[in-house]
Formats: sequence, C-alpha cells, structure tokens
Amino acid sequence: MRRDHVPRVGILGFFLECNRFAPITTPDMFADTLDLAGEMLQTELSLAKPRTLPDTQGFVADMNRYGSWEPVALRMAGAQPGGPAQDDYFKRFLADVCARLKAAGPLDAVFISSHGAALTETEDDPEGLLFECVRKMVGPQVPVVTVLDLHANVTPRMTQALTGAVAYKTNPHQDLRECGIEAAQLVQNFWQHGVGQVSFVKLPFVPPATSQMIAPGTAYHALMQSAVGKCDAEVLNVSLCGGFALADASSCGFSVLVTSRAGAAQKGAAVAQVMAQEVWDARHQFVSRLWALQEAVAFAAKVGRSSAADEAACILADVGDNPGGGGGGNTVDVLKAMIDAKVQHALLAVFTDARLAQAAHGVGVGQVFEACFNQNSSDVFAKPFTSTAQVLALSEGQFFGRRGLLKGVQAEMGLSARLDVGGVQVVVISKRQQLIDPAQLDALQVNLSDVRVLVAKSRGHYRAAFDAFTSTDRMIDVDCPGLTTPNLKQLPWTRMPRPIFPIDEDVSWPDSSTPSLPLA
Repeated sequence: MRRDHVPRVGILGFFLECNRFAPITTPDMFADTLDLAGEMLQTELSLAKPRTLPDTQGFVADMNRYGSWEPVALRMAGAQPGGPAQDDYFKRFLADVCARLKAAGPLDAVFISSHGAALTETEDDPEGLLFECVRKMVGPQVPVVTVLDLHANVTPRMTQALTGAVAYKTNPHQDLRECGIEAAQLVQNFWQHGVGQVSFVKLPFVPPATSQMIAPGTAYHALMQSAVGKCDAEVLNVSLCGGFALADASSCGFSVLVTSRAGAAQKGAAVAQVMAQEVWDARHQFVSRLWALQEAVAFAAKVGRSSAADEAACILADVGDNPGGGGGGNTVDVLKAMIDAKVQHALLAVFTDARLAQAAHGVGVGQVFEACFNQNSSDVFAKPFTSTAQVLALSEGQFFGRRGLLKGVQAEMGLSARLDVGGVQVVVISKRQQLIDPAQLDALQVNLSDVRVLVAKSRGHYRAAFDAFTSTDRMIDVDCPGLTTPNLKQLPWTRMPRPIFPIDEDVSWPDSSTPSLPLA
C-alpha cells in the first residue's frame, strides 16, 4: 500500500445468536437493539457512549492509533438472542450491504462485527452468505476480518470468504474490545505482508453452553491456553468456537479456526488439525453441573436467613430460561419456589414482562396491586402467576454498561419496575435481555449489599459482572424448564448433524491423518 494513501475500511456487522426453538426474531427486534446504516452508523461510531459492541469500539480505536484512515460505515444490525430472523428482513439486509459496498467504491479492508450463530427461517448460514457477498464485492486481495462470538457455529463458506478471524477467548465474554484491537492488528499485518487465510476444522461435538465456561481448572481454559501458545509470527490467531447447540442447525459443532500470515497456509492447516485433536481428546471434560430446583431453593433459604459474617451471598442462575440464549426471561418456577420457601433478602432479575412493567408504572411507587405475570403469554414455559405486589422503584430502563460484556455500551430495558412479590424482590423489564450488568439494577436503586440471594435470568455472563457480589463457588446453575435447557438429549433435534457427542455416545473422529507441524 502506498505510504501517501489513506486506507478506507468498510465497517459492518450482523449480530444474532439463534435458538431454533425460540420465537422468530422480527425487524422490530433489530430496531429496538441496533440497526443503523450510512451516516447514522458513522455518527454512532464517533459517540462517547455508542450502542455498538465493544469489538467495533476496539477496532476503531486501534486503527486510530496506527494513523490516518477512513472508516466507511456500511450497515450494522443486531438483536437480542432469539429465534431465526425473518427471511425477508435478512434478504433486504444482505441486498442493502451489497449495494452499499458497491457504492462505497474501492476499499482497502472490511471489518465485520459478527456473532456466528445466526439463522433465518430457511437459512442455516446467513453469516456465510454475508461474508461471501463481501468477498465478491471487494475482490480476493482485500483483507476481510471478523470478530466472532465464542459460540459461533462456523462453516466453510464463512472461512473461505475471510482472511482473518478472531473469536472471544473469555466466557463470560469480557474481551470484545481486545478482540477488535486484534482484528485491527490483523488488518495491519495483511497490508504489510499480503492477505492471509483462515484454516478450519469442524468436530462432531456440541458441548452445552453451561459447560463452556472458561476459568482456571476448566477444560476450555486449558485448551484456550494451548491455542494461544501456538501463535507466532506465522500463526496469527487460533480461535476455539464451542458453538451453540440450540441453533439445531447443520452448522452446529465445535470449530477450530487458525488465521495464518500470507504464505503460511500449510502451517495454519497443520496447527488447526493438531488443536482439533486436543479438543476432541478433552470432550468428556465438558460437563454441566446442575442443581435441582428444590435443592437450590433450600440452600438459598439457608443463605437468606444467615448473616454475611456466617454465610456468603449466593447466586442462583436460571439457566433454562436464559434470554442470552433465546429464552423468554419469563418463567416463574424459581420465583414461586422461593416465595413458597419464604426465602429472605432475595432479588430476581431480570424478568421480562412489558405488560406487568406498564401496570406498575400505572399505579406508582409505594402502591400495592395485583401483579399478573405472563398475562396472555403464548410461551409454553411462561406459566401465568398472580400475586399481590408492592412497587418499590420505577425506571425508564436506560443504563450504561460498566462491567462484563456490555462494558462501555449504551443500552436500555424499556419501562422497568422493582416489585416486592411475596417477600421476594423482582426486577421487571420490557425489553427482553439477560441479567448482564449491575447497571441494570442501579437503574432501579437496588442496594446489592442488602441482597443475600440473587436469582439471575442468565446462563453465565452475569458471572463477570457480579464477581464482586460473591465468589464463583457460590454461583449455582439451576436445572429449570425453559427454552435454553442444557439437557441436550431431551430436545427434539431436526437439523443437528448426527451422530454428535454428547447427544450421541458412540461418536468417532478421525485422527490418523493429523499432520505434524512443519519446521519453522
């Protein structure tokens, strides 16, 4: 690239984690979260508190550090995890991206903020279509790099269109900004040395989400350390994507991605095979440890009666109803069990019920009313429940993320209320999302020092945000019904590749062809 040339980099994104069993994700759901294009996206990129995910923020910040460049804002859309996107919406989105790429003229690189586990009503690989469109529009010599979620269901169509890929290395996800920075570094490398490539191995292995935590002592942590240790001047990134089983898609399975420098494709492919063998050998270590509901509630009752000096606080994670995996955030099983057990100093957050939040705003703070949970809900898991409740606090629901995945991101919950329901406090919101940041509770004046038992509608991201509340050994995954159950053998699979471990026990994966690493 000429030294006097100011490089132009396209910025786009499509972010949606899809649960095949959840309701369809509509265009309004994207609009409620993020769907911006052209000048509106360009403006958002420059804000101090943008709605874009931290990976994009990190990419832009690091590109600024390298010197003059021109970000070319194309289109960025994202929605809360849910069911497959409407076909017509994605087709219009894809056509719009292609048109904007054509109108943008020559680009020197493209950055894509992606999840990697999206679906549409009829397409299992919409990201592959998007990446393929970008490659066709910019040509073979332009770097195209993406940041992927650790739960991406990666496909050959995706990797063949890319020159570089960076997946999160943490779970709970805390390194999005760092991944964006690494993507910027890949772009700089490709400009200096020529475009690289992404090698890819898919395994017949779908670990449940609750077994994919990355902390010292876990199988994933050891594998991630091994992956990082395989990087050098030629192997620029090794990413391990455990995938998202609840997509129930032909693309499901654990993926190993290796981005290699120009001219090092053979070494990258060899590293991918060796790393894939390490993952396969560790597959039996990906085990979910779930507590039965009654056992967990009995423990919570004991904690609620104790003082902080005698017993540390605890968190019960309702992993079967995780909005971060497509759950409705509206099952009442844990709430009812805690009320029946008279659990003290307990707070459940966040419960999605726009009708109930609106009713609380209608009566006002301090008032008592009949709280009707899941009134007229069509969700089979969202059972109706009615109880007398007092309104403790109200909010419009805006918050600015300060910990974990949403750190540095402006977000909102819609009309929100904190209620006392049968002695248990419940944070009710209008816009479905998981408990992911203390700022959500700040918006409703929650004093966490008064809470002994926190019930999280979340699978794991609450862990990074609430590590100051209690230790990880006091964070309990509770086996409850819902759209995000980690009990994979119970689900009615329709498109999952079979056989696949651990849904199927007798699964083999060839290792006789695993090559040795070539000498440097």
